Amino acid sequence: MATIMQIVNADRNLALFANGLKRSGLEDTLNKIGPYTILGPVNLALGKLMSLSYQELLAPANKTKLVEFLSAYIFPGKKMLSDFRNNQTLASLEGKTVTSNIVNGEIHVNGAKILARDRQGSNGVIHLLDKTFVANSSQ
Repeated sequence: MATIMQIVNADRNLALFANGLKRSGLEDTLNKIGPYTILGPVNLALGKLMSLSYQELLAPANKTKLVEFLSAYIFPGKKMLSDFRNNQTLASLEGKTVTSNIVNGEIHVNGAKILARDRQGSNGVIHLLDKTFVANSSQ
């Protein structure tokens, strides 16, 4: 079975996300045993970033910001779609928090809707998001 990083790399809808994971060094983490849950924004979602464009985040000078941004989409443990609950708080690998909600039977995380779901790899699961979100510091 493929790792979640191999699945991300093979999905053209996650090409920008995969590129960011490689440049940030988070790819190494996602090739470990895990398990991990990835909430991956699709290319269109990353293209709509406003404050600092995704292309600017990929610049070597912005590596720290890139790691911080992408880490908000990676969570310890394996969380299948059926595990998400209304008003549930989740903490990312870096301690940022997000809240899941159920809206008309669909799961949303900080306002981003889960599109494709439960794409399982040997070390976790991937869900695709329709947009990016802002994670909150839990400190």
